[in-house]
Amino acid sequence: MNGWTAERPIFIQVAETLEDAILAGALREEEQAPSTTEISVRYAINPATALKGVNLLVEQGILYKKRGLGMFVAPGAAEKIARNRKERFMEEFVLKLVSEAKKLGISREDILEMVRRGYEHERN
Repeated sequence: MNGWTAERPIFIQVAETLEDAILAGALREEEQAPSTTEISVRYAINPATALKGVNLLVEQGILYKKRGLGMFVAPGAAEKIARNRKERFMEEFVLKLVSEAKKLGISREDILEMVRRGYEHERN
């Protein structure tokens, strides 16, 4: 997580990093999430930026606050994250892929074959 990119705001990358930890099982439902202070110190970022990333996940129902104890992973968080990311993947990648393929005259079958080859390439 300490390799921030300039492509997206850091607070969004903080939220995505916490989401990745939830998806990987490193943070489980009802488990305490790192505090904004821990995040800001560990990754050398402004505490307000860390807070903004955490609050984004609170707004989405991924994390919830326990008064006096901190932030915790909400029940069903991993499923919610996966669902949101699949929708975003469709919008950001698949629709653009199909649009470009149509411009280039690439058939559905050819796209499916390219994707299959891509999966094969990733296995190796």
